[in-house]
Amino acid sequence: MNDIVYKKRRDRLLEMLDDGVGVIVSAEQKTRSNDTEYPYRQASDFYYLSGFEEDNSVLLFIKSAKVSKALLFVQPKDEAMELWTGRRLGVDTARKRFDVDEVHGIERYEEMLKEALKERTHLYLDLFSDDLRYAVAKGHCKSLVDDRSSKKSPRHYIDVSEKIRTMRLLKDEHEITSIRSALAITEMAHHDAMRQARPGMKEYSIQAAIEYQFKHNGAYSDAYTTIVAGGNNANTLHYISNRDTLEEGVLVLIDAGCEYAMYASDITRTFPVSGTFSPAQRALYEMILDVQLRIIAEIRPGIVKKYLQERSELWLCEGLVGLGVMHGEPTALIEAKRHKKYFPHGIGHWMGMDVHDPCPYVDEEGEELFFQAGMILTIEPGIYIREDDTDVPERYRGIGIRIEDNILVTETGYENLSDGIAKTVDEIEAMCIS
Repeated sequence: MNDIVYKKRRDRLLEMLDDGVGVIVSAEQKTRSNDTEYPYRQASDFYYLSGFEEDNSVLLFIKSAKVSKALLFVQPKDEAMELWTGRRLGVDTARKRFDVDEVHGIERYEEMLKEALKERTHLYLDLFSDDLRYAVAKGHCKSLVDDRSSKKSPRHYIDVSEKIRTMRLLKDEHEITSIRSALAITEMAHHDAMRQARPGMKEYSIQAAIEYQFKHNGAYSDAYTTIVAGGNNANTLHYISNRDTLEEGVLVLIDAGCEYAMYASDITRTFPVSGTFSPAQRALYEMILDVQLRIIAEIRPGIVKKYLQERSELWLCEGLVGLGVMHGEPTALIEAKRHKKYFPHGIGHWMGMDVHDPCPYVDEEGEELFFQAGMILTIEPGIYIREDDTDVPERYRGIGIRIEDNILVTETGYENLSDGIAKTVDEIEAMCIS
């Protein structure tokens, strides 16, 4: 992505700041065990504003009536360390590559931060992070408050992450392109899983096929731990052990998406391991698919997520009553929350740099945000009927189905970014036997 995009984002954030200093830090290396580490993945907020992928780095924003600038602090070149951990850009190269007002070595961070905080009134940082670099900033604020020679000192701590994540809510063309690329890879992975799945296979063998497609096609990694849940395992919403054998006649629920260029995809498909839906499986699946299609058709600027949630609960409940899974009047069942036994989760969530993008759902007054063009969310109705649920006709027991797509809100309605992934009964059965 062109650095002009990152500069525009930094400039926009500076416009949102009052007199003060903003601190946004890179992700830290995470220890896996002893002296081995997890693969490094940059912090989403930091990358969103910088495009810089190295650890031990900081963005510093300085804003006043006279000054408005962004500083980037990076690790200096170090041949001994680079032998072990890989090449660093260093200060000089970073200064040439990134359109930032100033670039300095990370060793100057504390010194320049303390100077920047003088005669400022606000400190913007991630209030809910325990990163030591934020603690350093707070410590300097306290020392300035204690120093009575300062006319002003930062006495107001403000959560900068909320401002950044509000910016992240509306995706630009570069972000949408990255998500399309992630979904193109994820499409190949889901189709390969449908073609390969057979009774007697282990769930982890299907997981391996999916994640092979991710890596083989250039994705950084999975965007979240892959779920491959055969039969009753699908009724555990976050089932990730993926150790069981896929039995003849069961459905397998696969919730899997890759991360490409720092952007996620999030797709769920449910299909028959044997290649053909049973009559009961087909009836339940087509009811859920009908609800999903109806919900997606409702998406447009000006509506709120709560509306989609309420519609999905009503329509799924009506469907369950129609199939004989539940009994009673749907609105009364919903008022009593009886439907939550079978549809316990939300209809969807924001998606972007994080698979569950931590962007706001409500405004500062607590009112739900209206959909706008550029928002991307998942739509994922599901029904989960445990095998020991004797309140349900036996033919439905042990079935868990979720159908999930990634939807872009457009000026005139919506675009299903994942509509190329087999989803109808006929499409799925054809893919399973191909």
